[in-house]
Amino acid sequence: MGSAGAVIEDDERHLPSLFVETERARKYAGQAKADNTRRAYRADWADFAAWCALRRVSALPATPQTVALYLSGLAEHRKVSTLQRRLSAISQAHKTAGHPTPTKDAAVRAVFAGIRRAHGTAQQGKAPVMTPDLRQMVAALPNSPLGMRDRALLLVGFAGAFRRSELVGLDVADVSFTRDGLVIRLRRSKTDQDGQGRTIGVPYGSRPLTCPVRALQDWLKLSRITTGAIFRPFDRHGNIQSERFSDRGVARVVQRAALAAGLDPADFAGHSLRAGLATSAAAAGISERAIMAQTGHKSLPMVRRYIRDGSLFNDNAAAGIGL
Repeated sequence: MGSAGAVIEDDERHLPSLFVETERARKYAGQAKADNTRRAYRADWADFAAWCALRRVSALPATPQTVALYLSGLAEHRKVSTLQRRLSAISQAHKTAGHPTPTKDAAVRAVFAGIRRAHGTAQQGKAPVMTPDLRQMVAALPNSPLGMRDRALLLVGFAGAFRRSELVGLDVADVSFTRDGLVIRLRRSKTDQDGQGRTIGVPYGSRPLTCPVRALQDWLKLSRITTGAIFRPFDRHGNIQSERFSDRGVARVVQRAALAAGLDPADFAGHSLRAGLATSAAAAGISERAIMAQTGHKSLPMVRRYIRDGSLFNDNAAAGIGL
């Protein structure tokens, strides 16, 4: 009895430690996916759960028939890419809860294949910001602290081919100025969730107004930012805030600059800077290898979507035939 009591006491003594370890493991598991991915999954799952509740059917676990009907209803007013993400969210929720995922059922696969065939899978993305567009946008910015921040954000975002999250995630410690230009250490990105990082070089521009290196130097000097986030919001009184600029704010900067330059802001988004560098580089005859080194793309098919659009009139079969 005494030994059994000692074992129980020993187990109880370790309970607080086990709780701490369990919580730590849960937090690490929660960080297995990027914040944006987790937010998207939560929103997608909430939509599916609400759909099921309205029809009084089980969302967890869901039957393959329920998922198939859900997809069919969405197909008329949602993109195929959105449906694919909804399926991933449903699958993830079932796996997390320990249920077999209904998304792998033959009936669900058949319905989704039919939707893809009927509606197509071509993505209707926003227009890339091409080099002439960027020159117009930068020239239209006001000569003010806000204009200087936006100029640095647009030019560095374009020249570095950054995703929105990468651009706003930059800290002063991540950049260094050299004789050849700007060296940026990207600590983490969408395709590098393990945080191995990569280094990107941004050379000096040939024009002072559109030089990304000088633009960033000017912004850091004006803002007196020496540590922490490089790009920050302003309050309504024009004061620079201490918090980090949001990734959605990047899209607003791009669209505001497009409007000022006489372009249609609805054509552009935050991703237009990254797409614009790849497309402009392809149009200028830059190699695929060099473009991928700047964008960080790991697969040729992905970067070739931009290269194809940028190279439509390079060595074109219909050119030079006397039409």
